[in-house]
Amino acid sequence: MHFNKRREEAPEDTGRPSKTQIKQAMHDLQALGEELVNLGRDQLKRMGLDEDLLEAVLEYQRIPKFEAKRRQLQYIGKLMRGLDPEPVRAAIAVVRGESAGEIAKLHRLEKLRLRFLEDEAVLQEIAASYPAADLTRLRQLRRAALKEQADQRPPKNFRELFQILKALEEGETQAAPEEQDDE
Repeated sequence: MHFNKRREEAPEDTGRPSKTQIKQAMHDLQALGEELVNLGRDQLKRMGLDEDLLEAVLEYQRIPKFEAKRRQLQYIGKLMRGLDPEPVRAAIAVVRGESAGEIAKLHRLEKLRLRFLEDEAVLQEIAASYPAADLTRLRQLRRAALKEQADQRPPKNFRELFQILKALEEGETQAAPEEQDDE
């Protein structure tokens, strides 16, 4: 045997990823799967995940034992290898409110809520922007939220007002694509 042989130069790039790159990609997908399993059931259903992946994530959430959870997480990672992970990452960002558009929308709604609490005339602006709005309910929530603030009670109605505005906003953005389909 001859131990002083020089190593041959690395072969040319074959275009295939190395074992290390493949392992890293698998770990990344498994980490993405971990993010999915930490989301709520409703959030997961709204994301439009692949049916098998959604079922596997929901199954993970039902499993009580650590080792079984670990195996299920590996299975979720395996399922994700067959999918494009970018839409899943984008959906997680939207669900968590991390996308710039989602954050801007929430800030806009927060300002609208504060303006509405300061001046009831903003109700006309809300009615113009969201024809489906229940103006009577919004007025009631405004009065109740102002009373909560005056009495220094927990902001239940204040939060509900925001949730209604958010639902109106989401209803409007969901209705827009349907209108475009009719053209």
